[in-house]
Amino acid sequence: MRIALIAMSGIRVCDEELLRLGLTLPGFVERSKIIASLPSLGLLTLAGMTPSRHDVKYFEISELAAAREHGEVPEGFDLVAISSYSAQMDEAYALADEYRHKGIAVVLGGLHVTSLPQEAARHANAVVIGEGESVWTDLLADFEAGKLQQFYDGREREFDLAQAPMPAFELLAPDRYNRLTVQTSRGCPHLCEFCASSVLLTKQYKQKPVARVIAEIDRIRATWSHPFIEFADDNSLVNRSYWKELLTQLKGRHVRWFTETDISVGDDDELLTLMRESGCAQVLIGLESPTAASLSGLEIRGNWKSKQWQKYESKIRAIQSHGISVNGCFILGLDGQDEKIFDDVVEFVEKTGLHEVQITIQTPFPGTPLYDRLAKEKRLIEPEAWRKCTLFDVNYVPKQMTVEQLELGFRDLAVRLYSDEAYRKRRERFKGMLKAGREVN
Repeated sequence: MRIALIAMSGIRVCDEELLRLGLTLPGFVERSKIIASLPSLGLLTLAGMTPSRHDVKYFEISELAAAREHGEVPEGFDLVAISSYSAQMDEAYALADEYRHKGIAVVLGGLHVTSLPQEAARHANAVVIGEGESVWTDLLADFEAGKLQQFYDGREREFDLAQAPMPAFELLAPDRYNRLTVQTSRGCPHLCEFCASSVLLTKQYKQKPVARVIAEIDRIRATWSHPFIEFADDNSLVNRSYWKELLTQLKGRHVRWFTETDISVGDDDELLTLMRESGCAQVLIGLESPTAASLSGLEIRGNWKSKQWQKYESKIRAIQSHGISVNGCFILGLDGQDEKIFDDVVEFVEKTGLHEVQITIQTPFPGTPLYDRLAKEKRLIEPEAWRKCTLFDVNYVPKQMTVEQLELGFRDLAVRLYSDEAYRKRRERFKGMLKAGREVN
């Protein structure tokens, strides 16, 4: 059987003015290019557990763009599996419809599909809900037997990451990817209202055994001699003893890496030292807001980030003093924010010495508590406009400013943060801090 795996990769922005600005702002462009170039670890994992008798091909949607302009898509497949996020979902459905029109069976999966399986079923022969690993081989067996079901619900049997298959990294062209993804965990201890990540796929926080993670990294190193690894976790470094074991083994493997974590990593000097020694270049931390008032109520359980707010500056400095840059992520348009928030972000970045900044607009993704709340409050502008789930487009009515004020403020903030001058200034400041630290030591 011939199987095509298609990843709907890339960055989407509906706001044409922001898109125009983004193309000229170095900081905005750099991170966007990185995200757009990451391969789909989910599809590579399914490929890795596909029986060897099947012929599997992996595609990025960008590879198919030219052919589709001429009304063509790669054919000759028995089954096509497509994974997509909300912003690309309309494109994914259109591609699925093209294949089905040609008589080729289509499987859809991913976070959006898990949230809205009935919608996805209108465009697919089969829909995978939740974690794909727990149902993929059953789906393939059913298809071969001519008994393909409409829904395969992975939530009915929680997948054990100790059984995680080796992703099929060999399907990737070595010169196409500058970063490779490896997953160490799923889920997150902090249940944030806006989060549309793997918390939608799994009910619990779980960790992949260290030996399996190291095996994946060594498999990557067999092709990429000095790879840059992006740990594809919602919140890495939570289990300190686990990570100290992992990073101790990672040292000496000539790997550079990046991950997302929370601000508490700044508490552990031993861990920070290990991170730097093992090749950590940067951590992205969801600070969400520079003001305490707008952090309150972001989490469904507790108020963890609000309680950490007073320590933001000291922990950022602690992390960066180890030569690890912090990419601080801020969400604009939270209910506790008014128009002053844009100046507050700039002042916070200057005050703390953040090396990198990522700004996004609060986005109500389907399946999240945020979407449900805003729908109940009748604040969604276009409830099913999935194309606007980009993190850069406004699709709800803010509480303390107008839609236009949020859009204009966001564009202006992007210019202030990502201009050549601002970009250069942050880098020089970070280098100066590292030099001063070396001289002291």
